[in-house]
Amino acid sequence: MPRIALIHALSHSVDPINAVMGSDWPEATLMNLLDDSLSADLASSGHGLDAAMHRRFEDLAAYAVGTGAQAILFTCSAFGSCIDAVARRYPHIPVLKPNEAMIADAQQATGPVGLIATFGPTLESMPAEFPADIEVRHALAAGALDALNRGDASQHDALIAEQARLLGEAGCNTIALAQFSMARAHGACARASGKPVLSTVHSAVLALKRRLSGQPC
Repeated sequence: MPRIALIHALSHSVDPINAVMGSDWPEATLMNLLDDSLSADLASSGHGLDAAMHRRFEDLAAYAVGTGAQAILFTCSAFGSCIDAVARRYPHIPVLKPNEAMIADAQQATGPVGLIATFGPTLESMPAEFPADIEVRHALAAGALDALNRGDASQHDALIAEQARLLGEAGCNTIALAQFSMARAHGACARASGKPVLSTVHSAVLALKRRLSGQPC
């Protein structure tokens, strides 16, 4: 059975990916590595994705590989260049950004894509990862992550859904949820916007399963 390392920077990302892995790929053996100081430090340090942050990601990846992981899936979207460096260091195994599979799926959409995040730094790095021919309009669901942190999941979902509604009204034909922790708001966003909604969680699991089985992504 394939051994998959899931590396998290937000505790709220753990349950969504484990749930989908359990339902869509129960044969996989999972290991979860959580360092919830990563997101807090990125938000507060003012240094961005500097050398120190890159070393932290390299250390986490080295530990995962040392346990026998056959693939690594990072679940926080704000650390793109750090994940790219890990992928270069371990070219013999799949190393996936949380959003790359969803971005590939977004290429099948027509018209503008509305990208929503609850963590501000995600919107500083992720839009540039979309191909130039995809028009991305992004929005921050301010206060949603704070609501989730205090256990108010309904408010979290409502704030995200409101941004989905506004992006839909602004002409976006597809809504994309930028973070694994947002997957729970998928249905609310579809209802509020009336548009197809892409989730990083489902796209990532399917892409990883295909990669390890040798199928084209």
